[in-house]
Amino acid sequence: MTTDRRSFTPEFKRDAAKLVVEQGYTIGEACKAMGVGETAMRRWVEQLKSEHQGITPSSKALTAEQQRIQELEKRIKRLELEKEILKKATALLMSDEFKNMR
Repeated sequence: MTTDRRSFTPEFKRDAAKLVVEQGYTIGEACKAMGVGETAMRRWVEQLKSEHQGITPSSKALTAEQQRIQELEKRIKRLELEKEILKKATALLMSDEFKNMR
């Protein structure tokens, strides 16, 4: 028998973690209020605290600022890959052109 694994949006995780970080709930109280497990809540709280300190998480970010940073990092990575492809294509075309000149 398999159990379906619940998934939560970054907004839900952020709101749940804010109960502990900003509103003074205990982990247990926040778990009951949001209907989630303690392990998940602890993970979200730690992630939110880290993000408030400016640390970009390896998982999906909770805060808008960190989400933007992740989007920009992904875009930079894609642009760098495209740049490398263009460099290789240019080198290949130049080598073909050089061979044809002989």
